Amino acid sequence: MSLIVQKFGGSSVANAEKLRNVAGIITDTYKAGNDVVVVVSAQGDTTDELIEKAKEVNPSPSKREMDVLLSVGEQISISLLAMTIENMGFPVISLTGWQVGLKTDSNYGNARISKFTNDRLRNEILKKNIVIVAGFQGINKYDDITTLGRGGSDTSAVALATALKADLCQIYTDVDGVYTSDPRKIPTAKKLDEITFDEMLELASLGAQVLHNRSVEMAKKHNIELEVLSSLERKPGTKVKEVVKMEKMLVRGVAVDKDIAKVAVIGLPDKPGIAFKMFSLLAQKKVNVDVILQSVGRENTKDISFTVNKDNLDLAVSVINDNLDVFGATKVVTKDKISKVSLVGAGMQSNPGIAAKMFEALADANINISMITTSEIKVSVIIDEAESDKAARVIHDAFFNI
Repeated sequence: MSLIVQKFGGSSVANAEKLRNVAGIITDTYKAGNDVVVVVSAQGDTTDELIEKAKEVNPSPSKREMDVLLSVGEQISISLLAMTIENMGFPVISLTGWQVGLKTDSNYGNARISKFTNDRLRNEILKKNIVIVAGFQGINKYDDITTLGRGGSDTSAVALATALKADLCQIYTDVDGVYTSDPRKIPTAKKLDEITFDEMLELASLGAQVLHNRSVEMAKKHNIELEVLSSLERKPGTKVKEVVKMEKMLVRGVAVDKDIAKVAVIGLPDKPGIAFKMFSLLAQKKVNVDVILQSVGRENTKDISFTVNKDNLDLAVSVINDNLDVFGATKVVTKDKISKVSLVGAGMQSNPGIAAKMFEALADANINISMITTSEIKVSVIIDEAESDKAARVIHDAFFNI
């Protein structure tokens, strides 16, 4: 007998028919003799609809009150799914994040899990109940409801799997596994049977939306094997784990992130400590900075460009503008019609020429690169957003359609 944690996204539970389908998957797993804990996201577009309702009454609501509102979406899902399973004759109970003891910090809207007290959850499992848990939510030290930010239900599922020492954590989505690129954009994308945590973490961090990067980080840290599979088709998915059996491919996938913007700080003094001042202030405001490019100094000045998530653009610009005199800069320039296209693969570090081949594919397609960043297992380029899908296609063709 195994303990299996299953997570279902919003599209998988969007209506009554899909709820019945998901209930069938869960009860089949239970009938096979397994203990089953299920984490569910809000149905379909519920979260977006709740955000619109908030805007109708307050264009700038506090993050605390938004968390109270947005947590409702998952509670609707867990109750409806529990009712569906109950109607099929199986023992089931739905629990919110706070009922299962998922404790977080107080960063409303993007809280981090701090600890997990799972006595209630274990007791329900011992009673042989199927347990349906609300993803994306927890509770802080003030007993306030918090939400975990984008991809929070994935993170909830892995946190539960870690705390319960689950044998497997299955992430059900509307695709049947992890592909070499987005199969909806690139029909020739190939499904992977296995992928390492490091490769999946890079792809998730770089825009691939199958798994959230925080959930992969946690799974890697605690060595929780993940499986990404379809809620619509009953077939094996992609295993995400520490070591893969197959011979390492040079590259594993191409990811596109259109949710970024570039900030250029112009005319900074060309002297030590300026970058530290600027990026430490941004860090204090919890602005995450990604690609950084510093120009060669001229006339004792330099320019520094960096990318941020679009959600953080206004805050980043505000921080820089409020401190222009401190930095000694002349102005700030932004561009939000950009995207990041990345090539990922653990085999890249021992095979020279990967980056050159990628740049050749972009050059042949007449796509201009504005910034480049690399690591041991990835190469990322910043390009115009209008070129992003084309860039992903030509890079994918260069490495996978040969």
